[in-house]
Amino acid sequence: MVRPPSVRSVGELTSPEVSQCLRATSILCLPIGAVEQHGAHLPLDTDVVVAEELTRRIVARWGDELDLWQLPTVSISLSREHDWAPGTLSLSIQNFVALLRELAGNFVRALPARNLVIVNGHGGNRGVLDNLIHELRGDFGLNACVIHPFDLAKVDMNATSPDVHGGKSETSVMLALAPQRVRREAIARPANPPDDNVIAALIFDRGASFPWRTDDPRLTSSGAIGEAHAASRELGEAIIASVVEEARGVLVRLLENQRLLPPTSRPE
Repeated sequence: MVRPPSVRSVGELTSPEVSQCLRATSILCLPIGAVEQHGAHLPLDTDVVVAEELTRRIVARWGDELDLWQLPTVSISLSREHDWAPGTLSLSIQNFVALLRELAGNFVRALPARNLVIVNGHGGNRGVLDNLIHELRGDFGLNACVIHPFDLAKVDMNATSPDVHGGKSETSVMLALAPQRVRREAIARPANPPDDNVIAALIFDRGASFPWRTDDPRLTSSGAIGEAHAASRELGEAIIASVVEEARGVLVRLLENQRLLPPTSRPE
């Protein structure tokens, strides 16, 4: 018997159910997280929790309408900016790309779906992913896109300093998703707040790129950059709700891209 359509995890299907449930127009949803330091108050797998749970909620909200299927999570990615800290795990760019290309080949071999949305829980993956999706389309015939949740959310953060890593938004989302995992007693205002101009120059300036790191005392004294002390569960729930709602437009655009592919690139 085929599982009900509400069960939308690829890993929960049996082998015969794959060809019965998935089509070329189905959308595979791949969460990518990271295992890295997030200051003293958030766990190493914060980005895994965020990517996996947001993917689950997106699939639950839009899965039946747009035929979404959740893939197993990629939990280790590109975290060299945090490799000074105990517990941080990181792939090289070469191996990260090789892993995702290997997975793409497996998706095409093993599954009929030819649409892929990556839900990226770690900002440090962005530059590589933005380029890699061109290869996924050209080399594997996968119509792909990437969702960057904290940039996708349309929520007024009311932040008075740059929110980069383990700060107000990330801590708020963890308070909503896994409050038992947040070490609230370790959240404190920075003793020596960083210079916002330095953060802007090293991290946000579009005119130049730098290999910034979270052991740079100009940026942070704790490994976190942002106002974690101002985080709240309510803000986290608002961010999550916004990401889920805004995701529909991304997914619809992805399907439109598939329909507009040149005839030689369209799935059978």
